[in-house]
Amino acid sequence: MAKWTFEPGHTAAEFCARHMMVTSVRGHFKNVRGKLEFDPENPVASSVEVEIEAGGLWTGESDRDNHLRSADFLDVEHHPQITFRGNKVQLIGHHDYKMAGELTIRGVTRPAMLEMRYLGQWQTPWWEDGVDKGPKTRAGFTGTTRINRHDYGVSWNAPLDKGGIVVSDEVDITIDAEAVLD
Repeated sequence: MAKWTFEPGHTAAEFCARHMMVTSVRGHFKNVRGKLEFDPENPVASSVEVEIEAGGLWTGESDRDNHLRSADFLDVEHHPQITFRGNKVQLIGHHDYKMAGELTIRGVTRPAMLEMRYLGQWQTPWWEDGVDKGPKTRAGFTGTTRINRHDYGVSWNAPLDKGGIVVSDEVDITIDAEAVLD
């Protein structure tokens, strides 16, 4: 099985949650690292380990970012990493899979299902210190899931008039990964 490493400069995670019942807030994590075992001819034998630096989140609003890093939400002081580990793959299309694994947020680990899409692979240059040391084989993937944040102890909220809430319970997560063949 081919071994791949996520290229942090081209791999990111995003979350999206409803805000004030009327719009969505998106946040990004750029320091995403991981390892993948993957062969496009045998995707059901794949496995992945992903680590996201929780403190590196960015929503474009520094006060909100600080609140999301606090104990009200991610508590990054005590839980600096968000992780996903998966190795149970179900083929649902030629390039589409479901990967079952375990997602850990705030030290709470729960089963999670990522809907994965393999975007293909390509031979590319590989620059180090201004010198092309390529070619390297790169592959692209996207993964999505929806979680209930309360399952992970992320339960801060505030009520709004007429029964509304500030932050939705459900959060959509997307990972865009570029992996380099080891």
